[in-house]
Amino acid sequence: MIIAIDFDGTIVEDRYPSIGKEKPFAIDTLKKLIKDGHKLILWTVREGTYLEEAVSFCRERGVEFYAVNRDYPEEEKDRNKHYSRKLKVDVFIDDRNVGGLPDWGSIYEMISKKISYEELIETFDRYDDEVETRPKGFIKRLFHKK
Repeated sequence: MIIAIDFDGTIVEDRYPSIGKEKPFAIDTLKKLIKDGHKLILWTVREGTYLEEAVSFCRERGVEFYAVNRDYPEEEKDRNKHYSRKLKVDVFIDDRNVGGLPDWGSIYEMISKKISYEELIETFDRYDDEVETRPKGFIKRLFHKK
C-alpha cells in the first residue's frame, strides 16, 4: 500500500512550528510498515526549514519516507501534466480524521489486516464477549470446553 502520514499531531504531538514529543509507538509502527513493504509518504503542511526538521527527525529515528509532500520522489509540479496537490494513496493517517487518531497499535492492525476501524472494534467486542463467557476459576477454565 501507499500510505500518506501527517506529521504534527500524528507522528509527534502538535507543537508546530516546534517539534513535539513523539506519539507512543509512532516511529516503531512506521518502521514496521516500511519493513512490511508499504511505501510511506510524509504529508504535512510544513515547508522549508520546518519540513527539513520533520524529515530529519524521522530519519534520525530510522524512518525514511518514499516521498515527501508528493506522490513519488522525483515528481515536479511543472513537469507532471497530471499534477494534483491531492495525493494518490491507499490510506491517509492524520490526527484530523473524523473521530480522531486511533492509537498506533490499532493503526497497524487495520493496515496489516486490511480492515476498517469498525471491523477492528467488532473484533475487540467479540473478544470481550468471549472472555466474559469463560469460567472464572482456574480449575473450571482448565476443563472448560470451547
